[in-house]
Amino acid sequence: MARDFLKALKERPLLFDGATGTMLQRLGLKPGGCPDELSLTDPGMVKRVHGVYIEAGSDIVTTNTFGANRIKLREYGLDGRLRDMNIAAAGCARDAAGERFVAGGIGPTGHFIEPVGDTGFDAVLEVFIEQAGALKAGGVDLIIIETMMDLKEMKAAIMAAKSTGLPVAATMTFDETMRTVLGTPPESFAIAAASLGADVIGANCSLGIEGIYKAISAMGRVVATPLIAQPNAGIPVLKGKETVFPATAEEMASFVPRLVEAGVRVLGGCCGTTPEHIKEMGRVFKSLRPAGERGRAFSSLAGRTAFTLFGGGLPPVVIGERINPTGRKALALEIKEGKTSGIRSEARQQAASGAHVLDVNVGVPGMDEAGAMRMAVFAVNENSTLPIVIDSSSSEAIEAGLKACDGKPLVNSISGEEKKLSTILPLAKRYGAALLGLTLDDDGIPDTAEGRLRVAEKMLERALKAGVRKEDLMVDCLAMTVSAAPLSAVETLKAIRLVKERLGLTTVLGVSNISFGLPAREVINANFLTMAFAAGLDCAIINPNNKVMMDAYHASLVLLNKDLRAERYIRRYQAASAEIQPGKPAQAGPEAPASIAERLRKAVIEGDEENIVGLVEQALKDGWDPIRVSNEALVPGLEEVGRLFSSNRYYLPQVMLSADTMKKAFTRLKKEFSGRTGSSLGKVLLATVEGDIHDIGKNIVATLLENHGFEVIDLGKNVPAERIIEEAVKNRVDIVGLSALMTTTVMEMDGVIKKLRERGIKAMTIVGGAVVTDEFSRKIGADEYGGDALSAVDKMKRMVKGSRA
Repeated sequence: MARDFLKALKERPLLFDGATGTMLQRLGLKPGGCPDELSLTDPGMVKRVHGVYIEAGSDIVTTNTFGANRIKLREYGLDGRLRDMNIAAAGCARDAAGERFVAGGIGPTGHFIEPVGDTGFDAVLEVFIEQAGALKAGGVDLIIIETMMDLKEMKAAIMAAKSTGLPVAATMTFDETMRTVLGTPPESFAIAAASLGADVIGANCSLGIEGIYKAISAMGRVVATPLIAQPNAGIPVLKGKETVFPATAEEMASFVPRLVEAGVRVLGGCCGTTPEHIKEMGRVFKSLRPAGERGRAFSSLAGRTAFTLFGGGLPPVVIGERINPTGRKALALEIKEGKTSGIRSEARQQAASGAHVLDVNVGVPGMDEAGAMRMAVFAVNENSTLPIVIDSSSSEAIEAGLKACDGKPLVNSISGEEKKLSTILPLAKRYGAALLGLTLDDDGIPDTAEGRLRVAEKMLERALKAGVRKEDLMVDCLAMTVSAAPLSAVETLKAIRLVKERLGLTTVLGVSNISFGLPAREVINANFLTMAFAAGLDCAIINPNNKVMMDAYHASLVLLNKDLRAERYIRRYQAASAEIQPGKPAQAGPEAPASIAERLRKAVIEGDEENIVGLVEQALKDGWDPIRVSNEALVPGLEEVGRLFSSNRYYLPQVMLSADTMKKAFTRLKKEFSGRTGSSLGKVLLATVEGDIHDIGKNIVATLLENHGFEVIDLGKNVPAERIIEEAVKNRVDIVGLSALMTTTVMEMDGVIKKLRERGIKAMTIVGGAVVTDEFSRKIGADEYGGDALSAVDKMKRMVKGSRA
């Protein structure tokens, strides 16, 4: 009997299984052991878990392979058995499921991809291709990617899963702020995953059913892809010496109708859910009529932490054009030298001026454009939340940009030329990018609007044939120089109308070329921009730093009824008016240059790794003592980063970039301490407790502590209590920081703290991790609860200061 997951998905609601790890632990898996290995060493135990979910009504069971990738298995010395393990796990699931569906489970590697981490995109892609191939060889019916936190890692996992030809489900995990640990909102994930070709998308873990509902609802507003929900059984709490998930089967089942209304077609459970939860939720789920198909006619782009919607009747948007070396010698020279200061500055300025998307072009003759594109995309992503346009005529540079970027970019460009269609289209499809299509072909640019429409029709036909969705093709009807061709503006505007009316495509236009060779160019550009918006233009490529152009943009939105109650227009001019206060004297002459302290502080805040050492050198040359450089410039900068993080204006990648910048500054300052000891805020010992192999959060805290002036002794992960005690005594530490991610290992913290107290060790304690709460920390007698990484650093500062008062 053939099993067709996608056919079943269209016909009826589908029920996944619940938690696997907790069920295996109930049956005897010891904390710290490799659960994935059980498919080889105790297949009977694994089959029993699958079997109870089948009995509870699950249509789909997930293989016991969440950590069965090369990187994770290497931690147990089992990477050589990867293929056997995945195939065996698929066999266990098939034996239990019979003719029901088996999903091959893929989890994260535990490593962040560069530039946030140090692992390359291609390396992670290869890891997932290897595991996905083994799962397919084992006979799974689909792949499910679970509990991802890094959008770029999710991209690699989806691409790997798609390479098998099997259906793909993809879920990310969000916290109560509706962000991943790297700041990705559900909408950005949904937009990117849908464009990469995931057949089902959704959220799992971290949250109870109400939180998962919020994430799912946000996804449903931006994509039409079927949704999957896999909530935890509530937020874990401590009862006695055991962490439990409090939500009952009945409580979770009562919320299921709201999930169905939000578009959920596939339902399951994550941590803490049992066969009882799945049975009760499934009973309600399968009795309900699925929500109707949700059409989404607009276009979308996404960065790691923000997204942009346009077309389909939504207000038009602005693509900032300033990251382009054409005609700009200083920027071209910087790109050629491998520097990114100008690119980072342009990204920040254009975002502040109101751009919605940023074009990235690094085309300088005689250099490695692919390498330059990679670095430029990293720089833009680190200095702006906005989605990007990868702008190049080189397929190698485009692919480098696609690997480097987070989210869903726009590729600029294809055309009706056969070479472009045959090389760029497949790249965009594989990497989940949208396409900007120029209305020219192998015969050149048609003079008439009708000719350009024919090119647009050709591009649409080829895009659809390649599997690119209609809303992901954006057509540029090309603005030609009106001084040389007086009718060109009329034809361009006519072509925009035809493309909108006949094809229903999103339109984009590079505006400034229209005025080439004329005086007062911005006057022509601004008026043409307004006319283009009236003709149906959805996306304008302009200089957002040009006030005349942005004035025209905002005025056009009001006049075309695209700015509700003129709210955006009013806000813009209120902000401008606030800068010119009555009675406030105008500044005479040029603005005074920033002091060295201000420049150092700004470099830390903006993560300016290229220039921070030079600025430190300048401060030292000016007679600053190293301690003064640190206390009056560097540390205040990092403290401002903390405030930006607390207000959700910065996310973890920006924090880590600033921390790396601080590290470079401190490395230089240490040279000045020869013969004298540098100041240290205190000694902190960090460890992930025994039985737990998760250490991403702990590593982030260690980096931040060092850059705030602490001496850190990091013992790593899966550390026995006795070693923690021994090292605490040996190093005479001020603070012991303990981390645990799993509900089965958090009580190890309790044991460590008790032993510290019993032996009279006066070091203060702080605890943290995904399942750790403030209430739990108090119950086990910890001095502090860490919370997020920056909060933990601030608390440790106060702890040390208080102990020395």
